[in-house]
Amino acid sequence: MATTRRCPDCGVTLEEMTMRTSDGFELHLVTDEPKEGILGSLGAKEKVKPTTYACPECGLVRQYVEE
Repeated sequence: MATTRRCPDCGVTLEEMTMRTSDGFELHLVTDEPKEGILGSLGAKEKVKPTTYACPECGLVRQYVEE
């Protein structure tokens, strides 16, 4: 179940949206945490997918990493 987020400027409920690059790829954040297993031993870092929210009133966009 998604968390209800509110705009810090307007106080209205933020709407979840999908953010993609111009090539159609989804955004990922690379953390400083190494991946598990052999990829981690080779220096690969963990990737997390942020959830994007937009305010329908003022246009504020925020991204959160949901756990």
